[in-house]
This record gives sequence, structure tokens and C-alpha cells, in this order.
Amino acid sequence: MWVLISGGMLTLLIAAVGKQKRNTCKDYAITIKGNDEDLFLSKSDVLKTLKAVAKGNIKGQPKKSFNLLRLENLLEENEWVKDAQLYFDNKDVLHVSVLERQPIARIFTSGGKTFYLDDEVQMMKLSGRRTAVVPVFTGYPDKKIQTKNDSVLLNDIKNAAQLINNDSFWTAQVAQIDMKPSEADEGWEFEMIPVVGNHIIKLGDGQNIVQKFNRLFIFYKEVLSRTGFNKYKTIDVRYAGQVIGGKSENPKVDSVLLRRSVENMLDQIKKMEVETPADHLP
Repeated sequence: MWVLISGGMLTLLIAAVGKQKRNTCKDYAITIKGNDEDLFLSKSDVLKTLKAVAKGNIKGQPKKSFNLLRLENLLEENEWVKDAQLYFDNKDVLHVSVLERQPIARIFTSGGKTFYLDDEVQMMKLSGRRTAVVPVFTGYPDKKIQTKNDSVLLNDIKNAAQLINNDSFWTAQVAQIDMKPSEADEGWEFEMIPVVGNHIIKLGDGQNIVQKFNRLFIFYKEVLSRTGFNKYKTIDVRYAGQVIGGKSENPKVDSVLLRRSVENMLDQIKKMEVETPADHLP
């Protein structure tokens, strides 16, 4: 009796597996997720890759012809795709879920080329769909082959960009950061150009970047709030525990508009202290 039942179940299982293999793709559903509603990728970008592998329409193709793991890997070869997941549901619908990369910085090379960088130090070409509002870094070296020093520089850019993106004060104050070869070694140093004020901030390399921005913040709050943002031509925060100001040749250039901008920034500082009192520490 049990032999007959077992044999019948095995026959049904084999028949079900055979039917499953003969089933065709009835439809597909593409979902793209990102940090914003406006996406850098489009569904047509994803569909183009799928059709290239299927050599035509996806609907109507035998399910057994789909190598889902290979398709996931192919989609992830797109520099804008962070992760891809594919599966068939019980109605033979192919589900394609894509997570796109989020730019944290825009970089301009010394030769005029430009690209985005994400939090995994992945370089992405510009998207024709939208432009990201992120910190701008200029002067990145034009090289076909990346060296160890270039990798260190990209990580330093990532760390500085994340700091700026996560702080509303610096997001409003940083116009751009220029990269210059270091005079001390074969590395690179950052020079920041602010939105308010005519000074240049010497940040040095990417080491201890949080402490450098904190020293600069305190200098803004305790010194420039009284003297004006144009008294100094340079502000050097490269060295631990120090802020060195180089005086401007023409410190009396504060305009009414500039003073208002300074006041607005200081008001923003006060609000930040109330909301997140531990954000800025020496």
C-alpha cells in the first residue's frame, strides 16, 4: 500500500517538475530602489540588459532558459547597480529588483572629465536622467591605471564627502574642495573654498578630517563671528590642535550682504547646537 502511495507521489512530483521546466515566462516586473524618488537608472536600462541575454522578448521564453544568477551578475556590472535580485513567482512572472548606487561626491579631473563617487568608492558616469546635489571635488589626476595613492585619495574624498553630506552647516558652506599634490610627499592635499568669505581653508590630507572640520567650526564661531569672514586670506587646520590664520591684504571688504550671510550661518549654528549639541567637538 505504502509502496503504491510512494510511487504515485513520486510520479506526481516528476510530472510537476517536468511541467515547471516547460512553463514559459508569462510576464515581468521591474522595481528600482534608491534613496530619492528621482532615480538615476530607468526600467528601460534594466530591460535592455535582460532582452540582450534573452535575445528578444522576455515574455514567452522558457523559464529553464533563464540563468537568474548570471542575470544578476550582468545587471551588477552596470556601474549604477549596487545589487540585483531576480526570481519567478508561482504565476511564472519574473521579478527583477534593483538597488541603485547613491552618489556622495562629484569629481572633476585635471583634464576636465567628471564622474560621481559612492560610499563604496565606486566611480559612476553621469546620468542623463538627473544631476546629484553633492560636494564637488576638483583636480583629481587623469590616469588610466589607478595607483595605491589614488585609492587612498578616493577614500579620503569619500570620508570628507560623507562628513559634509551629514552636516547641514557644511553642506551650506562648502562650495568645492580642490585637490593639490602634497609638497611633503607623493600624496594629495585638500583646499576648501567656502560659500561665505573670500578665504581658502587648508585641510591637508584626509587624515583626521573630522577633527579638522571641528577646529574650523570653532574658529568660525569664536573668531570669524567677531572679525568678519574676510579678515583672513587663508585658514590652516592641517596641524593637530592648531588653527593658523593668514590675514587678508584687504580685510575691510565686508559688505552688508556678507554680514547678513554670516549672521544667517551663526543662527544656523545655534539651531544645530540645540538639536544636536554633540555634533561639533574640538
